[in-house]
Amino acid sequence: MSATAPYAGPSPIRRPVAAAALLAALISLVFGLLLAGAGPASAHAALTGSDPQDGAVVDTAPKEVTLSFSEAIAVGDDSIRVLDPSGKRADTEAEPKDLSEGGIVRYGVALHSGLPDGTYTVAWQAVSADSHPISGAFTFSIGAPSETTVAVPTQEAGGGPVGVVYDIARYAAYTGFVLLVGGSAFVLICWQRGAAALPMQRLVVRGWLTLTAATLAMLLLRHPYTSSGKFADAFDLAGLQSVLDTKPGAALVSRLLLLGAAALFIAVLFGTYARREDEREKKDLTFGLAVGGGVVAAGIAATWAMSEHASTGIQTSIAMPVDVAHLLAVAAWLGGLASLLVALYRTPDIGSAAVRRFSAVAFTSVVVLAATGIYQSWRQVGSWSALTGTRYGQLLILKVALIGVLLAVAWFSRRWTGRLTDPAVASEDTASAAASGDTADEEPASEPEDASADVDPERAAQLARQRAVVTATKKKRIRDADPERSGLRRSVLAEAAVAVVLLAVTTMLTSTEPGRTEEEAAAGTPSASAPAAGGPVNLSMPFDTGGQNGKGTVRIDIEPGGTGSNDLHVWIDGSDGKPMDVPELKLALTLESKDIGPLPVVPDRLAEGHWSASAVQIPMAGDWKIDVTVRTSDIDQVTIDKNAKIG
Repeated sequence: MSATAPYAGPSPIRRPVAAAALLAALISLVFGLLLAGAGPASAHAALTGSDPQDGAVVDTAPKEVTLSFSEAIAVGDDSIRVLDPSGKRADTEAEPKDLSEGGIVRYGVALHSGLPDGTYTVAWQAVSADSHPISGAFTFSIGAPSETTVAVPTQEAGGGPVGVVYDIARYAAYTGFVLLVGGSAFVLICWQRGAAALPMQRLVVRGWLTLTAATLAMLLLRHPYTSSGKFADAFDLAGLQSVLDTKPGAALVSRLLLLGAAALFIAVLFGTYARREDEREKKDLTFGLAVGGGVVAAGIAATWAMSEHASTGIQTSIAMPVDVAHLLAVAAWLGGLASLLVALYRTPDIGSAAVRRFSAVAFTSVVVLAATGIYQSWRQVGSWSALTGTRYGQLLILKVALIGVLLAVAWFSRRWTGRLTDPAVASEDTASAAASGDTADEEPASEPEDASADVDPERAAQLARQRAVVTATKKKRIRDADPERSGLRRSVLAEAAVAVVLLAVTTMLTSTEPGRTEEEAAAGTPSASAPAAGGPVNLSMPFDTGGQNGKGTVRIDIEPGGTGSNDLHVWIDGSDGKPMDVPELKLALTLESKDIGPLPVVPDRLAEGHWSASAVQIPMAGDWKIDVTVRTSDIDQVTIDKNAKIG
């Protein structure tokens, strides 16, 4: 089709609407299939054993039931319930007691004495260290199996309507992040004049609104998602407070605070920056916005890294920054792709230079994605059997295949980019056509200039609207008369369609149990780093702050108990032996023989009386002094210490 040939296809005004409708339908279809085909979110932690075991028949009633897990978990009231054949509680209904030691995560509940023979059901529910709820049930028998009226729960934690809505919010949060960060980066790096384009402003603002709304929804639904499964509990203040005390709750609140800073960034980008005309001033403002926006974007990405798969397991100190880089690269590529699609369909002004700059950004993003993706795949899969034999590995294969398809389509887009004509050149072609009479009927006869004073305001407004429509029609005709631009739009639309599926699969990976953990749980071996030397360190330290309810015991586990990265868990039991919460807990490690330290450690609260810290670095082996500061009130505080051989 030549530049002056009449357009014989669908109306250019209707095509953007049709394209947007197609993308919206594709998004709905993909997300619907993924949500329908996926069970409730699996977790990083898994049940590795129990006493009694599933299906076991014991001669006498045990005093307690214990469960072992592959990784740290957070438990609360009713996390472990034991039901007799009639459905009544056979346990003492106390909060599960933490029996963890030596790197083995174990919880137990005491049973009533004198339990009759029959089949008993154990139902459990907890939250893994990477924020996902886990649950399950099994049976054991005393004396001999019997009939039971207890129905084993078929719905796992995180399922039901609340789970579906929470998962939708998770998908929306990732989508909003991609549009917010990718759209802003596209404007600053590739097309600075786009800051004044209304379609670009709408894209970024809608990304911010989507991410903010999704984050608020996840914060409110977090309590029912991990416990009751009832929408009404979303506004339970006690439940919300318990969420804020957890790592995922802190991450969501941090994200909301960072989104406040992002709102200021958007206001400057599409306000002051868009109106700035002085090149030198605009260059300085570009640098400032790039630095500030980069910090905010990295902070928002870190809220995922600090609360999901990267925050637990092996090599967390490396995995978390790698995860941040991976998310930023995804946003720069896919969000920039969405911005380019909007610019090509909704604005006639974007030129070849902006498209080529985005091509360079996309290439850099792909390189970062490849490097970080290889590391994440090794960390989360670990073996060829896990790659092909687990759901996580199969989703990962699908993701890699989609990236290959996306790169193939991008190659065609790059070919169209090389032949792209700038809008100014296209305008000259259309102007020539107009001079020959092809566009003579486009603009209505203008009103005589000397009669403009006699035109009433309503007529003047009508004329202004007509001129605006004529101008927009001209620009669209100029845009659609360029075959290279039309070809580029089609290939970018195909890229965006594949990107929608890719983003959905990527989001599913974040809520699927990693292949490495699934295989280790199936083998009954907890996931842990191999110690460099020595073994797990277990300490017990009594304390007394001198105030009311100021006595208790601090228990500390350091795993693997060698040089390098270690996981540290702290439990505080009150004088009654029950878990005890304190307003403040701090630790410090000192190797006095080498004048190293004190090295501060500030653990995160996982549950009542239970704190943990990942990636605690022990630089060398030796006899380390561990100082623990416990504050039980505004004025009651004590520091205790104990030496431990590490490494």
